Amino acid sequence: MQIVSMTAEHVLRLAELEKLCFSEPWSEKSLTEEIDNPAACFLVAMQQDEVLGYGGMHTVLGESYVDNIAVFPEFRGHGVGRTLMAALIEKARENGGVFITLEVRTSNLPAIAMYRSLGFTEAGVRRNFYTEPREDALIFTLSF
Repeated sequence: MQIVSMTAEHVLRLAELEKLCFSEPWSEKSLTEEIDNPAACFLVAMQQDEVLGYGGMHTVLGESYVDNIAVFPEFRGHGVGRTLMAALIEKARENGGVFITLEVRTSNLPAIAMYRSLGFTEAGVRRNFYTEPREDALIFTLSF
């Protein structure tokens, strides 16, 4: 598996992944806008020419926020999400980050376990954060 920066060639496939994974998916246009955004870091997990998944975050004044981590269903459980998260953490540290934060559905037990194993701690709850279905989000933070 190789982790590369998101480019225009990835956008169509990532928009498809967004529709598979999220009730409010990012559009091709939204993803494309992040390519040249200096505050954004969007990484893609590749196996040869196949997109396995991606992760994106924004960093402002040393504070990094993970927007999305998504892996195609057939590649879940093989360390793709963990590799993407580790790469985002490393990018945040390289850029002088102070901490990284994210939200996750309370029902997403595999992701919660992964975040905890990477050193994230629960910082709170956002009530009714998600829609379709309506669900609370756990806030996780990792300080450097």
